Amino acid sequence: MASTDLQRFCDELRAKISIVDVVASKIKLVRKGREYQACCPFHSEKTPSFTVNEAKGFYHCFGCGAHGDIIKFEMEANGLTFIEAVEKLAHKVGMQLPKLTPESKEQAEKRASAYDIMEMAARFFEKCLRLPVGREGLDYLYARGFDDNIITKFRLGFAPNNNGLKAQLSSQGISDEEMVELGLLTIPENNRPHDFFRNRVMIPIMDKRGKVIAFGGRVMDKSQPKYLNSPETPVFNKRRILYNLNNAREKGYEAKRLIICEGYMDVIAMDKYGIGYAVAPLGTALTEEQIQEAWKVVGEPICCFDGDLAGIRAAVRSVDRVLPILKPAYSLQYAFLPDKQDPDEFLKAKGVDEFLKTVTDTMPLKDLLWRKTTENKSLQTPEQKAGIEKELKAEIAKITDETVRGYYAQEMKNKLRAEFLPQLSTKSSFARNTAHKDKISQIKRIKTDLDDLVARYIISAFVIYPELVEEYEERLLNFSIKDTKLKSLYEAILDIIHNGAEAPDETGLLASLDEALGQNWKKEVDLHILKKQCPDIIKMRKHLDERIIEVQLKRIEADMREAKSVIDSGNFTDDDYVRFESLKKEFNQLLVETDSF
Repeated sequence: MASTDLQRFCDELRAKISIVDVVASKIKLVRKGREYQACCPFHSEKTPSFTVNEAKGFYHCFGCGAHGDIIKFEMEANGLTFIEAVEKLAHKVGMQLPKLTPESKEQAEKRASAYDIMEMAARFFEKCLRLPVGREGLDYLYARGFDDNIITKFRLGFAPNNNGLKAQLSSQGISDEEMVELGLLTIPENNRPHDFFRNRVMIPIMDKRGKVIAFGGRVMDKSQPKYLNSPETPVFNKRRILYNLNNAREKGYEAKRLIICEGYMDVIAMDKYGIGYAVAPLGTALTEEQIQEAWKVVGEPICCFDGDLAGIRAAVRSVDRVLPILKPAYSLQYAFLPDKQDPDEFLKAKGVDEFLKTVTDTMPLKDLLWRKTTENKSLQTPEQKAGIEKELKAEIAKITDETVRGYYAQEMKNKLRAEFLPQLSTKSSFARNTAHKDKISQIKRIKTDLDDLVARYIISAFVIYPELVEEYEERLLNFSIKDTKLKSLYEAILDIIHNGAEAPDETGLLASLDEALGQNWKKEVDLHILKKQCPDIIKMRKHLDERIIEVQLKRIEADMREAKSVIDSGNFTDDDYVRFESLKKEFNQLLVETDSF
């Protein structure tokens, strides 16, 4: 079949089949005007962002960006190849797919044959597990707590050490070349061919349709490697496949959760405890392709790692993989199991409820990025701090999505400023207690000075632009004016503006203040410099907002020093610590506001 013939056939399919009917067979659609809406089947969401347009013949999700026609939908929703999707749709309307050319037919038949051969191998391994030759493997699985139901569900098997698979497949007319191509047979140099998997418990690896495409094997003796996966084949690309996604996809949709763990044995163990939405990469670090496959189920999969050094390293490697492909609403969350336990060990020791609590209390990607960059590094000197900032900027630069990159830059900026606040000296307990009262007194003076500083700035702005009084009068209530002359000036301004027949302009306010206070009031403000800095009211508003938040930050910093001083004295309560943490949170929230300036 030529490409033009296939194109014409697909166009005819699109004309004959309603995309609404195709999509509605998978999800419930609600009509909204000219379009239909639903929650997207390709990612987790609560508010519908998935639309179907009958007139244009396409679907589109504004949440995850999924887009396509009836053929694309069949492929993505049901895990079909292009030809399989076309054949399924053609069958719906009684159309006959044109005959394939000899070349394309040969490729299709070869792929179908490959699936058949892998299925034959899976059945052979399953059978061997129940024979005397597989007794060691069956005992191992029972010892792991895997009962017959789990063994059957995951089609677990055993590869004997006698080239039994080669003999079985050869008897069915399968050539050595085909077995080698599918990773079932290996031919060492100057040696006889033998089974690729020997003396191993076998775990079939399946694609999204449930077709066997590869195997993993766990050795029964102390030989290496302990776990062995199929090599790359025409039907298996380990970078793209997540183990158990064929089973976990629907469960993940329902639970709005997908757990990515380190290995397939973890996945099987979790399923044993009723957690059916776990998947795993296949002997490699988590890849970009696997992350994107997980995102089709939920926006933020949970990476569950063992609490040992290897688990932490695996988590850090995943940061490098995910940063370049981050997009709005799509990221990773991280959960680390305590005491260097894997999921099976943790579940046996503490049960399902505690496990779910642990994987729900996750670390967001931003925090792991911070940890990756700063852990085991000194932050004592300006040079060291500058080095950390440089590394963080390099990491953030990997993010290609402009919006996400901007938010990460701000997040790291906030953490840098919060972490690098001046720390009080950790002197001896005696020294801290001796200096404590003096420190508190000094901090209170600082706070008073700051209040007068911001008040003087705002009051000066009121003289130049009296119309700002209505906007900023309430905000000025947050500052305590200790300077009596400044306070008198402020009260005079409010009296003139609120009690006059009409609101005065700058000239009128200046004249009224001269009459009420005499000429000396101008010593309390510096109108000339301020007016030069802010020649219009727009710039004045911007300067006022900047100054208010700047002083608020300094005030909170002073309060944090005070709280920290109490903690350092050794005489503190839980409330003192809670106050300190609350101040840090308030400080970070104010930092976010500075972005708008």
